Amino acid sequence: MKINLKSKRLRNDKLSLYIEYYDGYIIDRNGTKKHRRRFEYLKLYPLEKPSTSEEKRKNKEIYELADNILAIRKAEYVQGKYKIRDGKKGEIAFLDYFDKLKEDRFETKANYGNWDAAQKHIEKYCPPHKQLKDIDTDFVKGFKRYLDTKAKTKSNTPLSQNSKYTYFNKFKAALREAYTENYLDENVLKSVKGFEQAESKREYLTYSELQALSNTKCKYPVLKNAFIFSCLTGLRWSDINKLIWAEVRDEDNGARIIFRQKKTDSLEYLYISEQAREFLGKRTHNNERAFKGLKYGAIYNTEILRWCMRAGITKHITFHSARHTNAVLLLENGADIYTVSKRLGHREIRTTEIYTKIIDEKMKEAANMIPELNFR
Repeated sequence: MKINLKSKRLRNDKLSLYIEYYDGYIIDRNGTKKHRRRFEYLKLYPLEKPSTSEEKRKNKEIYELADNILAIRKAEYVQGKYKIRDGKKGEIAFLDYFDKLKEDRFETKANYGNWDAAQKHIEKYCPPHKQLKDIDTDFVKGFKRYLDTKAKTKSNTPLSQNSKYTYFNKFKAALREAYTENYLDENVLKSVKGFEQAESKREYLTYSELQALSNTKCKYPVLKNAFIFSCLTGLRWSDINKLIWAEVRDEDNGARIIFRQKKTDSLEYLYISEQAREFLGKRTHNNERAFKGLKYGAIYNTEILRWCMRAGITKHITFHSARHTNAVLLLENGADIYTVSKRLGHREIRTTEIYTKIIDEKMKEAANMIPELNFR
């Protein structure tokens, strides 16, 4: 394990200091090298180029603090590696520890929303002063039972299977990290089985349904343009909603969008078709949104359903269904799964493989293999 102090440049002439924990790399099943890194953002922001004596003094204090934190983290790692016990280390409230891990993920956008949602249920189950050193297997099993039998959504309904799966995984991730960092004496997770993940239904439009929808009036033209644009490109609502003209490039060999995914924070280069480009309309100022006036809310969600009904479509279609539609149409028309995965911005190919079940031609063929029966 390599533990180093690093920095990244911010827009306001400051640096953000963070600690990088590098634990080598693995080769996945596709032969791709994946580096194992995690980051701890220190929320320390020195000036990149201090000019006055006061600025230099403050910078020096910040870097001294960062160096001290780095030394502590290295000592903690050595303690864990060689099982050097620190009797006081486990005397931290589990809720405080979980909150710290959650906030670490705010900077990196690493599933922060799911951690926040899980925390709300953990706070209902866990006593405020429960310390890490007092957590045992019974405590872990108790939280699993709570999610399975008592936990409710905001609408006071039981949690879905996938919500149980997600929240319990965050709970386990926190305890796994606590054990790795030597806050726990033993691995309290080893005898506890997690929830099975349910396969969610991915509703989508067929080509003919999309054609019918494009020929049907929508109450909000900007919503219609954005939805069909998503069907043609696979972009999420969050990325379409924040899309500005500076991210749209009209080039000699076609148009493409260069943007940073809101969900993963990864930089994407996405070519779009001529027809998709038409739905963006006339270029305006670089800092203006491409879909000006697009809003998220119950009114727009309801209009999508009404728009579909006017087109003769009875499926429960949401804006996210447009993204599913794009994936299915690409695969049905000969795109390979790796290209589709890349276009959708999936980190793992198995996420894209779910769509192959929808278009499995062999399954369609098998449905008609049995000869028709003769009924008299």
